[in-house]
Amino acid sequence: MSTVTQSGTTTSEAPVWAARRWWLPSAVADELDRDAGSPGRSRRTARDRLVDFCCFLAAIAVGLAAAQSLDHRADLPRALSVADQVLGALSCGVVWLRRRHPLALAAAMVPVGFMSDTSAGTGLVALFTLAVHRPFRYVAWIAGTQLALLPVHYKLRPDPDLPYLGIIAFSAVLSLSVVGWGMFVRSKRQLMLSLRDRARRAETEARLRAEQAQRLAREAIAREMHDVLAHRPTLLSVHAGALELRPDAPREEVARAAGVIRESAHEALQDLREIIGVLRAGDAGDEGRPQPTLAGLDTLVAESREAGMKVALAQRVVEPAAVPASVGRTAYRVVQEALTNARKHAPGTEVTVTVTGGSGHGLTVHVRNPPPDGEVPHVPGSGQGLIGLTERATPAGGTLRHGPTPDGGFEVRARLPWD
Repeated sequence: MSTVTQSGTTTSEAPVWAARRWWLPSAVADELDRDAGSPGRSRRTARDRLVDFCCFLAAIAVGLAAAQSLDHRADLPRALSVADQVLGALSCGVVWLRRRHPLALAAAMVPVGFMSDTSAGTGLVALFTLAVHRPFRYVAWIAGTQLALLPVHYKLRPDPDLPYLGIIAFSAVLSLSVVGWGMFVRSKRQLMLSLRDRARRAETEARLRAEQAQRLAREAIAREMHDVLAHRPTLLSVHAGALELRPDAPREEVARAAGVIRESAHEALQDLREIIGVLRAGDAGDEGRPQPTLAGLDTLVAESREAGMKVALAQRVVEPAAVPASVGRTAYRVVQEALTNARKHAPGTEVTVTVTGGSGHGLTVHVRNPPPDGEVPHVPGSGQGLIGLTERATPAGGTLRHGPTPDGGFEVRARLPWD
């Protein structure tokens, strides 16, 4: 059995029942061994040997009692009495095979018990073993056959001490009691194994829940890192690439690009410090994190314009102050990711940002850019930003669609619920 530690590693430990295997039935112990990953060991435990010895003694005791009653029957020939006792002695010996062949032993004891009174004890033991180790349909057939033969058996060989109906009733009650006892033992074992299965299933589900929670936490951290940090490093890459392609640019333009690079690097480091501080503090909430709102779109667009982008912003939102924080944050992230992608793949083009909506009608964000002029230098990217935005919008009941336009440009359209 393996356990999951707090650090997420798994350790192996011996099952709690391993030290007490000697007191478990071999059938139950073998099932537990197979579930624990050990090879099935079909060997008898100390408990099995003790129970088998008690069953052997019980069969002998019943056989001796029946043999004494045979001695008081003057109408029974001596040869039949000896044959009866020989069958009884042989049947007592096969008690030790009851676990290996319970159905065959119980079926064989039906005709033997009909012919031999001294084998009655072995017949009861075989019936009990069948009820413990086999389903009820087999027990019903064997026990029903024995009960059906009781009137015929005691008609041919009446008991000297009890009346005919009395001995039939006593034998029937004894057989049914043995069957009931065996079925109780079987149900108890099945209950124990079912509880074991339930505990194992609960352990597996707990491990899967822990793994899923860790995966969701990692995805949330990765999405937040991408949303917060991807925007500013893109500015660094674009302006650094421009300086590389135009080493003879005017001094003022070089200084302006260097200032944007310095400021973007400073802001990226600041955002990174805030996120790392939240992660170190172990805060599962949103406190301390840079959480933008819809009101931050003006600042975002202004920052993009200062970086050299052409952005046209049109906000037609009824009561923008009433926009829920989660909806405004998602809208901000959509515009931020779209502007970042436009800066990467369509530099120099004019990006149109349109935000419309109202309470009860939802919030619509539409960002579009035309195709770029000429060849665009390659800017590295993961390509997961829009996928992350879709994962943000979908659980909240919104939709996000993105793709190329007929004229070769690109657009992102998001619709967010605002009840």
